[in-house]
Amino acid sequence: MGNPELLETTQTSFNLRFGSYEEARAWIGRKSGAQLCEDGINWPAIKYYCSLVRDGSPAYWDQSWAHAHCGGLLAPPGMLFVWSMALGWRPGQTEPPATLLATQVPLPGATLINVSTDSEFLRPVRVGDHLSFEEEVIDVTPEKRTSLGRGHFVTTRFTYRNQHGEIVATHTNILYRFGAGRE
Repeated sequence: MGNPELLETTQTSFNLRFGSYEEARAWIGRKSGAQLCEDGINWPAIKYYCSLVRDGSPAYWDQSWAHAHCGGLLAPPGMLFVWSMALGWRPGQTEPPATLLATQVPLPGATLINVSTDSEFLRPVRVGDHLSFEEEVIDVTPEKRTSLGRGHFVTTRFTYRNQHGEIVATHTNILYRFGAGRE
């Protein structure tokens, strides 16, 4: 029935914090603190992404065109969250990677599903930029009942800054945290 070690790792990878709705509401306004993205904005990652989604925009592929029209090769909007994803593992790693603030909000329910994301770009993100981000808890709803079970919607916002400290984008995300089968 599968590898028990893998199952244990999968079940604990989010390191969820459990608590009450009242405890969760106290987290509104809490921020993660600035975190540097693992890698700078780079063309190899962009070309693989654009190949997967078959986006042939010259803003992502043609350096001469992009420089003349955009000031340099751009990162596609769909990659914004990718730049802030922590590696799940690396050789010699003894501590798990940092977890999303959204998973640390103390609530009942051990199942998460992403409901929506909305990104707003204030400045172009170009090859060579190095981003940092800060996550903030924006809202936690009272308990809702959906076809998945009873739970709470948790809204967080990531604010991304470039190497000059300028805000380049915000990314608002809504997760539904619920207890599967809870009626």
